[in-house]
Amino acid sequence: MNKVTDENRQGEAIMTAPVEGTSKKLYLESYGCQMNFADSEIVASILREEGFSTTQNFEEADLIFVNTCAVRDNAEQRVRNRLNEYNRVKRKNPALLIGVLGCMAERLKGKLLEEEKLVDMVVGPDAYRDLPNLIKVAEGGHKAINVILSKEETYADITPVRLDTNGISAFISITRGCDNMCSFCVVPFTRGRERSREPQTIINEAKDLFARGYREVTLIGQNVDSYLWAGGGLKKDTYTSDELKEVTRFDQLLEMVAMTLPQMRVRFSTSHPKDMTDEVLKVMARHKNICKYIHLPVQSGNSRILEKMNRGYTREWYLDRIAAIRKYMPDCGISADIISGFCSETEDEHKDTLSLMEAVGYDFAYMFSYSVRPKTYAERNYPDDVPAEVKNRRLQEIIALQGRLSHESNLKDVGKVFEVLVEGTSKRSDAHFSGRTSQNKVMVFPKGNFKPGDYVQVKVSSCTAATLIGQAVEQEAFA
Repeated sequence: MNKVTDENRQGEAIMTAPVEGTSKKLYLESYGCQMNFADSEIVASILREEGFSTTQNFEEADLIFVNTCAVRDNAEQRVRNRLNEYNRVKRKNPALLIGVLGCMAERLKGKLLEEEKLVDMVVGPDAYRDLPNLIKVAEGGHKAINVILSKEETYADITPVRLDTNGISAFISITRGCDNMCSFCVVPFTRGRERSREPQTIINEAKDLFARGYREVTLIGQNVDSYLWAGGGLKKDTYTSDELKEVTRFDQLLEMVAMTLPQMRVRFSTSHPKDMTDEVLKVMARHKNICKYIHLPVQSGNSRILEKMNRGYTREWYLDRIAAIRKYMPDCGISADIISGFCSETEDEHKDTLSLMEAVGYDFAYMFSYSVRPKTYAERNYPDDVPAEVKNRRLQEIIALQGRLSHESNLKDVGKVFEVLVEGTSKRSDAHFSGRTSQNKVMVFPKGNFKPGDYVQVKVSSCTAATLIGQAVEQEAFA
């Protein structure tokens, strides 16, 4: 499975969740990581209380919001193209309001509002509660903006409107923001400082999802491994004895969710190599319903480049974490983020990345060439000195290698039986269902008498580099 993309879920997503008895129409479009998609569900919940239902057709909308990603330059360009398209509709319907949400908001607020006049509202990721007020300001003919970052906002009390149409899998945000100042990354500047959400609200949200028929949750954050709840949810260097009694680490949270809902699959993303502990791995190994899959971004296989990226670990440390995963869960699926052509990267350092990929044997990877992001340490301090053609050639070598590794990984699964959670009909055949194994691999198999939400034992008969193909076998109860 080769994915040249941002984060774990990328691109355009037109999401719907119709609400009866409302007259105003909201069109939501999201780009980027899982956090953006989860944020869109929070926005839909807030605006539902204001009388908005969602629509798939932006031409009938009263309000259009684009939830933006600032991690990659190409995502920004796509957002601009879409805003131009929406403004063509606005010229026919001047009452239409257009807004930008999320990570592009703070950095491009002036250009989008005043210079290019593409939007009526700019709303940062910590300002969604202010949306009703901002909409009123925009309806009055004024430009509306709130991009203030918060050290406390987690939206823990808001029940998201689930916009994922399969009704089987859902995201639960457990942290917001990021304290890891990777030199190439803009996220700390667009999402603010890291803060964790109170554990019970996370468990309550998972229980509510299970009661409504969902059978898989993914606990998400920029760095889930650094989750730490200590009363106020903010990380500190030291705690009093009383505070320590109230501290919840990520491994504890993960086990709490798994034990509370033993028939619910539990995933998480994204892990950070410097923070991933053996305690988390032990919890994963103990509970069948915690999926045996870890997304562990490496970015580079060379220690000098990793230091320049301010990643906080070396090649050796990363490989030690891989060895720990294999020790506790030999069958664990592993994926990564990989960047080609970071500042000053040499040909030998690029080859270190290729050799690390070979050593790990990733099941799949998210791969891209380096692009400068404004406000980052790299933009201020490092020349972007690897030529574009060299970056692209190295990226193609990474993609080609991962294609081989993905295919080899899938070939090893032929003849094995996996438990698959049915997510829906296969995109290529109405006669087949599609679902994922615990290792996060896509499996396609004949529908039979199964339905979405079922756990099905499937024996792999063949594969491609991206997909396992199989047949259902005698079923065992999920427990």
